[in-house]
Amino acid sequence: MNTFLNQNNTNSQEDKDAIALASVRSYYGEILRQSDDLKTDACCTVADTPSWLRRALDNVHPEVLDRYFGCGLVAPEAVEGCTVVDLGCGSGRDVYVLAQLVGEEGRVIGVDMTPAQVAVARRHRQWHARRHGYEQPNTEIVEGFIEDLSAIADNSTDIVISNCVLNLSPDKPRVLREVYRILKPGGEFYFSDVYADRRLAWNIRQNKVLWGECLAGALYWMDFLTLAKKIGFRDPRLVTDRVLGINNPELADLLAPAKFWSATWRLFKLDMLEPICEDFGQVVRYRGGIAEHESGLRLDNHHYFELGQSVKVCSNTWHMLHSTRFAPYFDFWGDETIHFGAFADCGSVAPFTSRHDANTGGEDGSGACC
Repeated sequence: MNTFLNQNNTNSQEDKDAIALASVRSYYGEILRQSDDLKTDACCTVADTPSWLRRALDNVHPEVLDRYFGCGLVAPEAVEGCTVVDLGCGSGRDVYVLAQLVGEEGRVIGVDMTPAQVAVARRHRQWHARRHGYEQPNTEIVEGFIEDLSAIADNSTDIVISNCVLNLSPDKPRVLREVYRILKPGGEFYFSDVYADRRLAWNIRQNKVLWGECLAGALYWMDFLTLAKKIGFRDPRLVTDRVLGINNPELADLLAPAKFWSATWRLFKLDMLEPICEDFGQVVRYRGGIAEHESGLRLDNHHYFELGQSVKVCSNTWHMLHSTRFAPYFDFWGDETIHFGAFADCGSVAPFTSRHDANTGGEDGSGACC
């Protein structure tokens, strides 16, 4: 067994975390040289890429693209002029995509602990600035741990993103606390990661290859939701998800019977959000104006706002639009003076709409509310 920790308690938690981080750094800095070196599709993006995002990727240096390891499409909307932090930025693919979307007045900060990846990202800062037509780079690459973002001030960041990185951290609560700290009120953590349908066994969690492949560190989805709410992200919203196929038979045998998903979430820093979705008769209407989303905006897997259509929403959804960067693009009606009870269809079962078993019949109505 290719393990890196002993099951006994001779190591302190700090020592165990340090060993785990060193293993990840070695895997991404020495073992993996390009995307094709991955042994599973957990850290691969397979979703269709929209044309506007393909154009942005065409403006990213080939060496940066070759060293990309991610599990989702992390491109939040309405980011022009924003300050964005990319956790575990690696070679900088998402940094340099976001650098185009935020514009010359925006700023993108990438954080990664792997010196080899940081070197690649830094090497091409000026190249990307010239490519994007900027006088100066609007990017910064920081070598450091996502568990310690002390270089970034409290309440200073509009959006934090990460792409298949949270699972690699041995101290996920600390990462989420740091994200919450640096976000401005109304800011958003928009990220993709890997999740499991159960808490994983010890032998899985200590396997070097499975850890590096983004599987051994995957949270049980319910533990993730509990943790996010405890930190202060009161109503996590699932945006997209897909089943992960483990295409390596040896690793698949080690993981069975656990099942895995890649999922993209929105977590808003909004103190007024309620534990469940409440109905106050509030209505919103998308006015348009968000680049590349003129015909409509998808907030999550239960909310698509078509241009010009008035939609009744719960109070949490109302605040996710009214008290964030999305406010200029919507009309709003209603307040919270009259309460009509819980919003219809506020679910509490597994949020994933995709299925491993083809015989389940697809969607079953589970998921986020309203």
